[in-house]
Amino acid sequence: MDILFFFAVAVILWMAWLLVKAKRFTKFKLQIEKELKPKVIADILAELEESRSEVFPNNEIHQQATIYYWSQYKVRILQAALQREIISTQWLKDTGNLRNSQHLFHVEQEYLN
Repeated sequence: MDILFFFAVAVILWMAWLLVKAKRFTKFKLQIEKELKPKVIADILAELEESRSEVFPNNEIHQQATIYYWSQYKVRILQAALQREIISTQWLKDTGNLRNSQHLFHVEQEYLN
């Protein structure tokens, strides 16, 4: 009977730990949406303005399509932020989100380019 009790407590503690991890991951995804997405969009618009030419007009339609592509999924926002050096892997380590970013890359890997 004691073994069953300890096993049940261990399972409850394990489930509580999984809930904490899930909440941290959800908070990380919200942080991507609120903090990184505006920075990525601003950087994309600046890049498109700088590279405007006769060959690449980068008009309003191009800008909307590019922003839609890069901001459609959280993993693309994170990928763009890392590629454009808006954040670094050190930032991910410092904020405790390195594991969350690895998990996000795995879960949404089909949306990466």
